[in-house]
Amino acid sequence: MSTLAVGTIKSVSSAAPVFQNTSGTEIGQICKAWVNFNGTGTVAMRDNFNVSSITDSGTGVYTANFTTAMANANYASVVSTGNNDKGRYGIMIDSDDKTTSACKIFGFQTSTGSSLDSEEVSLAIFGD
Repeated sequence: MSTLAVGTIKSVSSAAPVFQNTSGTEIGQICKAWVNFNGTGTVAMRDNFNVSSITDSGTGVYTANFTTAMANANYASVVSTGNNDKGRYGIMIDSDDKTTSACKIFGFQTSTGSSLDSEEVSLAIFGD
């Protein structure tokens, strides 16, 4: 086994580097975009990669705008939220509102169906 210790890895093209096994088969990809933001009051990003801004699209609804567009809208998304109180569920990405330049996150609700803003929202995008 070898260890690669470098400060920077650069692709020979505009695409992200690809991880391959010894046979040359792709075995993984780098996350294409991620963000952690405060979804209450004035929405504010805490940290991010390849997310230019978050738009507050309504109570419990946000749009993540990508700095560099995805190759297509068939990317995978993972969303999580954090709050001090309990009873929130129903987090999702609207597949009809996924584009190469943005995706809409919505559905933060209490057990009674009321929409709510979330104190912490995290989103990760994987794809081409």
